[in-house]
Amino acid sequence: MSAAPIPPLPPLPAAAGVGASADEGATVQALREIGRIGIFAGALAARLFRRPFFWSEALYHLWTTTLRCLLPVVAVTLPFGMVIALQGLEIFRMFGAERLLSSLVSVAVLRELSPVLASVLVAAQGGSSTAAELGSMRIKEEIDATEVMAVDGLQYLVLPRFLGLMLATPLLNIAGNVAGLVGGYVMAVWIEGEPGGIFLGNLWALTAPMDVWAGLLKTLVFGAVIGLVACYQGYNTTGGAAGVGRAVNDTVVQAVLVFIVANYFLTSALFGGMGP
Repeated sequence: MSAAPIPPLPPLPAAAGVGASADEGATVQALREIGRIGIFAGALAARLFRRPFFWSEALYHLWTTTLRCLLPVVAVTLPFGMVIALQGLEIFRMFGAERLLSSLVSVAVLRELSPVLASVLVAAQGGSSTAAELGSMRIKEEIDATEVMAVDGLQYLVLPRFLGLMLATPLLNIAGNVAGLVGGYVMAVWIEGEPGGIFLGNLWALTAPMDVWAGLLKTLVFGAVIGLVACYQGYNTTGGAAGVGRAVNDTVVQAVLVFIVANYFLTSALFGGMGP
């Protein structure tokens, strides 16, 4: 059975010259938008367990998103790892504790740097692309044509893209972890001349398997946020070509804002009670 798009809500009546009324109208509109996103998320969640399963489509979008975002993730996390090593080395040299440099790099990269940067780049590269694809299909009425043929647009067009973004983000986080650690090694050992054996020997002194798993869990959540926002904005695009541009812009801004805020709560829950 086909799923029709969520109809647009009517605009609120104009406020009669009162600033407070305008603020209330904006608040109500924001709450309505949050409610519509919640309904959209529920519709996607229901289709996770409903046949048919388009696994080939999901794998295709996972593959294309990973390839599209791999080079940007590596290109950004590697120099950030180098910067952390450079700045940390200056501080550790003041106390004669250069041996702890690699521990600092591993904690920073695994817990925060790679998960956040990889997710930002997935939102900017993969999320925007997904929103543009679905938005163009909506404007050209391709989604409507699909649903006229009794094909569930959410099941066939949206869910595979959502899963692709959600699962690609942890994979790209792994690449970001490796690139960040390599960048720290290059800066500390090849450029600053620190002993390579000491760097590698202390690389895992302050880290545990929990750091790796927590980073993967965080990026799984971030990927779900990116996929949900991108698919929602693209699927409900209106207003022609300009509407597609707005959907792409809103996808990046909203997704990054939401998962940056969520990162604080996830980090507090996962690492708040942990010592180094």
